Amino acid sequence: MSAAVFWSAWLAAAWWCLAPLLGATVLIALNRLTGGAWGQGILPAAQALARRLPRVLLLWLPLVFGLRALYPFLQGPDWLHGVERPGFLQVWFAPWFFVARGFAYALAAWMLARPAALATAGQGRAAATLIAYLLLGSLAAVDAIGGLMPRWHSSVFALTLLAGQLIAGIAACTWLSLRAGRPLPGRDLGNLLLMAVMLWAYLGFMQLLIIWAENLPREITWYLPRLLGGWSRGGVALLLLQFVLPLVLLLFRAVKDHPARLLGVAGLAWAAQLLDAAWQTLPSVVPASGLAVVLVPLLAAPMAWLAYGGIVKELRHGPR
Repeated sequence: MSAAVFWSAWLAAAWWCLAPLLGATVLIALNRLTGGAWGQGILPAAQALARRLPRVLLLWLPLVFGLRALYPFLQGPDWLHGVERPGFLQVWFAPWFFVARGFAYALAAWMLARPAALATAGQGRAAATLIAYLLLGSLAAVDAIGGLMPRWHSSVFALTLLAGQLIAGIAACTWLSLRAGRPLPGRDLGNLLLMAVMLWAYLGFMQLLIIWAENLPREITWYLPRLLGGWSRGGVALLLLQFVLPLVLLLFRAVKDHPARLLGVAGLAWAAQLLDAAWQTLPSVVPASGLAVVLVPLLAAPMAWLAYGGIVKELRHGPR
């Protein structure tokens, strides 16, 4: 097994584990800012997820040993050949600056998601949290996932990843709340999940449409490994599992009003996020590796146990 295979699978699994926690932080801030009865159903789950952020951030520390295997800009200067703005990218992706930004993102995420601060946040802090998340989350997404192909860029890419985190946050909070037997606040949770799914699909379609319209070689490099070979089937599966099926099911009130059915849809959307994480990550590093595809769920399972284990019990009986 090559280092690139192992660490790309680790990155995908760690990204999937982190997404619900950041999405939950966004939900808490949104509810503080706008109010709404939907918060009564999922705020306890969102706050429980926020409390798990420090332990999930620890899952990212081992990646320090795999950076060179993942990121071309740490493997030598050859990646700069033919780049339009080599000076800026050389500074931005300087090894020390890249690692320093990673630790800064982790510190910012911890500060934004501190349970004590979130529990007492007013509208001003909630608005600041959302702005900081949008700015820093976009930069972190570009660095961690976009940096796997540093010669390629898209103005919509980071927003698509953040929309995926919103799906993960809503789906995880809904699933955990329903598993704990908490009552549904009407059909608000289903509508929230439907909104996030449609936002993710819209942003992904706009990115593809813009790049297809430009039809430039440097713009299509990200899509080539995903539209050729086995990953084309992965893209179809992702479209079905994370957009078509949730969209169709959540259009029916009989699904949104029924706890067991909504639990299934939320679980589907949450699981589809793992496929999304693999689709965003693996083709950029090891596009032809079936072993990496197998490794992602094998690594994600213990990570999920560390990240989410005990939350349902905590929601039923309260934190210890």
